Amino acid sequence: MFFWLRVSDIKFSVKINPDKEVLKGKAAETVKISVSEIVDLRISKKSVDARKKNDVLYIFSVDILLKTKLRKSKLLKLRNVSEVKEFSYFIKKASIKKRPVIVGFGPAGFMAGLVLARAGAMPIIVERGKRVEERKKDIEAFWKKGILNAMSNVQFGEGGAGTFSDGKLTTGIKDPRCRFILEEFVKAGAPEEILYLSKPHIGTDNLVKMVRNIREEIISLGGEVFFDTEMVNFEEREGVLKKVICENEKGVVEFDTDRLIMAVGHSSRKTFETLYDKKVNIEQKPFSVGVRIEHSRGFIDKSQYGDFAKYLPAADYKLFTHLKNGRGVYTFCMCPGGVVVGAASEKETIVTNGMSYYNRSFDNSNSAVLVGVDYKDFKSAHPLAGVWFQREIERKAFLSGGSDYRAPVQTVSDFLNSKATVISEDSFKEVFPTYLPGIAGGDFREIFPSEIYLALQEGIKIFDKRIKGFADDNAVLTAPETRSSSPIRILRDDKYMSNIFGVIPCGEGCGYAGGIVSAAVDGIKCAEAVIYSQKI
Repeated sequence: MFFWLRVSDIKFSVKINPDKEVLKGKAAETVKISVSEIVDLRISKKSVDARKKNDVLYIFSVDILLKTKLRKSKLLKLRNVSEVKEFSYFIKKASIKKRPVIVGFGPAGFMAGLVLARAGAMPIIVERGKRVEERKKDIEAFWKKGILNAMSNVQFGEGGAGTFSDGKLTTGIKDPRCRFILEEFVKAGAPEEILYLSKPHIGTDNLVKMVRNIREEIISLGGEVFFDTEMVNFEEREGVLKKVICENEKGVVEFDTDRLIMAVGHSSRKTFETLYDKKVNIEQKPFSVGVRIEHSRGFIDKSQYGDFAKYLPAADYKLFTHLKNGRGVYTFCMCPGGVVVGAASEKETIVTNGMSYYNRSFDNSNSAVLVGVDYKDFKSAHPLAGVWFQREIERKAFLSGGSDYRAPVQTVSDFLNSKATVISEDSFKEVFPTYLPGIAGGDFREIFPSEIYLALQEGIKIFDKRIKGFADDNAVLTAPETRSSSPIRILRDDKYMSNIFGVIPCGEGCGYAGGIVSAAVDGIKCAEAVIYSQKI
């Protein structure tokens, strides 16, 4: 008889990166058994404990396979020993008369497509952007030459906005589907360590390969993916979906279907307008806006890990504060050893985002610094008022940067002193702005409402007390970051249906997720809603 047990709280100095045999020895010592009794070992979790800068530790949880159950009850009485709860995700074969349609091929869309394809439903996937190989060329043309393709960019295209980011897989949700998603990502080419790292990330370079492999499996199972194809309308009869209408370079493409998963992403403004015109129930949703802050990677590493930084990968941080006026200011999407990139999806706008490759080896580390906004800031009760608020900031930034897709930047010193930044040869001493396509000196008072501007100032000053030097003169700000999450929520019932039966709002764009993993989980749930729902 064999059984698995989980042994937690195994500690090593970060000077030691133990292999499997060393971990076996430590696990055996911890539970007071012989190493020979451990048939196999796998890492369940690996994290860094940097609370004591003079003693930074790796903390492991490992699963050990033992030979006999005779001592199981005794071992489970130990403080750091628990049973391993295995989870296997079963995909039921579907019996569906009409092929379901998925709009959008980001994490929600491609996981919904994968589940439906394995269920035998042969999904039809519609993506306004290009396949990831071609999309990458369009994005590089924008970053290098300032040539924006409004249909193929950091926001639109195969893989969604997360493909050209850091590929973070941290999530606050406790859903067993998360494990299934990580395992599928590994099968598709993601690093195996995402299964156990406490703060896993894939990196843009690995995401590109992973997304392509998932697409190929969906197609091999009978699914179809239509790139450069935009959903422009749908037909319903008595509140029930009947047809999805799309357009591409060949003309109008129509799909007869009774299930439409709307996995459209948080920047699909034209689609939001279409759904609003079709009287799909939409409401405003709070989100956040702000800037990207860049420090030297060495500074952040030292601040987080002290003298142990040389033994560890690039460090991250997460900061939050409540201001006296009720505003929340926080850091978001921190990219260690990464760059700031142009992420616009509309002409004559500036949008920033952070991006890292898997090895996180660039000179700077960056993070968004954001302020929460809601209906009080939008000054309108219209469901799309948050979209208009985003767009106004993005267009002001475009003008501030010189109207040629250069982003406005400020030194932290100038920003905190409410002074415009004028770029000269000695403007940047240790931290050089990385934003592509390029930068221009700016004054963020021209871009943000005064309440947001003042909140960012106060938040950065507070964060400087948490990480001494956060507001150092050498730090650089680039504006604006506006696409932290969707500005709308498309309402759905407990069967995942909108007020138009068969139209299923899904993922981050529709207001039901906040990152790669949570969006993928919601995509799976929406696929399940298709598989298990009653047919009409």
